[in-house]
Amino acid sequence: MNAGCVVVDANIAFKCLAAQRGDLRDRLGPSANLKFYSPRFLFVELFKPKDRLARATRLNEEELLQALHTLTSRLDFITEANIHLGTWMEAHRLCKDVDEADTPYVALTLHLDGRLWTDDKELKAGLRASGFNRFFES
Repeated sequence: MNAGCVVVDANIAFKCLAAQRGDLRDRLGPSANLKFYSPRFLFVELFKPKDRLARATRLNEEELLQALHTLTSRLDFITEANIHLGTWMEAHRLCKDVDEADTPYVALTLHLDGRLWTDDKELKAGLRASGFNRFFES
């Protein structure tokens, strides 16, 4: 496993923005030697609850856009089409009984042989029950 490779899911990105910190490293400290990734699907998940995001951050539109820019500039986005079909199938198997919407994050984690950063306790429990235990703990 590539311990320095961390796949960031939408709830972590949302929390970084809600805390008015777009920089993931702020949450970890300056000594963290990690590379952050996310599937492009993250954009959909962040903008789907756009009004909720605006309320949670208490930022005006310009400040929110700046925070989003900071966050997205710290992530390497991987196009989902670059992930092999077999990896998608395995990720779907792992996620189908928990939350299928998290399949892109799990697929990318498997594809990169990295760790998934999520604060979704239900997702973690469901994935662990299915044999997946590649989590990043901050």
